[in-house]
Amino acid sequence: MIKKIMLSIGLFVLAGLSARCQTDKKRTRIASKTVVKPVFISEPVQFDSDDPSIWINKADVSKSLIIGTDKDINGGLYVFDLQGKMLKDKTVKNLKRPNNVDIAYGLELKGKPTDVAITTERLGQDLRIFSIPDMKPVDNGGIKVFENESEPDYNAPMGIAVYTAKDAKIYAIVGRKNGPKTGGYLFQYLLEDNGNGEVKATLVRKFGEYSGKKEIESIAVDNELGYVYYSDEQFGVRQYYADPAKGNEQLSLFGKTDFTEDHEGISIYKLTDTTGYILVSDQGANRFQIFSREGTKNNPFEHKYLKTVNVTAKESDGSEITSIPLNTTFKHGLFVAMSTDRTFHFYRWEDIAGKDLKTK
Repeated sequence: MIKKIMLSIGLFVLAGLSARCQTDKKRTRIASKTVVKPVFISEPVQFDSDDPSIWINKADVSKSLIIGTDKDINGGLYVFDLQGKMLKDKTVKNLKRPNNVDIAYGLELKGKPTDVAITTERLGQDLRIFSIPDMKPVDNGGIKVFENESEPDYNAPMGIAVYTAKDAKIYAIVGRKNGPKTGGYLFQYLLEDNGNGEVKATLVRKFGEYSGKKEIESIAVDNELGYVYYSDEQFGVRQYYADPAKGNEQLSLFGKTDFTEDHEGISIYKLTDTTGYILVSDQGANRFQIFSREGTKNNPFEHKYLKTVNVTAKESDGSEITSIPLNTTFKHGLFVAMSTDRTFHFYRWEDIAGKDLKTK
């Protein structure tokens, strides 16, 4: 009888310790005060910084560029070097509220592989596309998206991510200010030469569930694994196949807890073709939550929470990352995050990773 009582007490104590450990773990997740500082802060844009993208110069990675949006009625695409210095001769002005930007590599134009920057122009309700590194327009003045949608907000493009398929076809996946809860919040367009050396876009599918809580802006594509992720703000991060032929079934929904306000910028740090990390901006808390890129043994679409990183970038809307070594400063990659002071913050990956995560 005494042994049974002692066993019961022991089990009760263990259960209590387990519960306390879980609580302490949660508290640690929320309460970390360490703030990671950037190596460089870019020169400020004129009005309202919003989203960056990183162009890798394959001929000389040390001359890679950062392209960021200035989200205003008289906004633009601002181009920076790896120290955050603005390259005024490459900056594109007088765009109509450009929101997000992404890069496509090797788009065939006039039979020549061309790298391009693609931005969503909200007030123009179109995509604007510019060749890199010269930043010349190759879109015949703009490509309309979300045509024939019934509501005004349904026509206003915001987020964009580029998917390059294994057959070398290049797609733009575009989000908007508002849209239906089912049946296609996101539109996916095939990008091709229109026969005159300019880009045309053909709608290939509509997909993506939506909570209705706020909006969908931040989109990221994992080319190697063939997935697209997007932030359903104030709800979670959704995952789908990027290949239109694989259907529109939602693969996962993660990051639903411990976000202070909006889920925003999504960036993917690639250790190998199949492993790495997914960083999601917890905008209201000036921090990023980090999840595993690969799934678990039992569920390839289970992205485990790993850590939270506080940063100096304020209320970061958009972000981008590369694991490619760029120079002696960014030996393990570069993480760029927008800040509401009209700048973009440049971080070393090892500073973000700390002792918890791996570096390439």
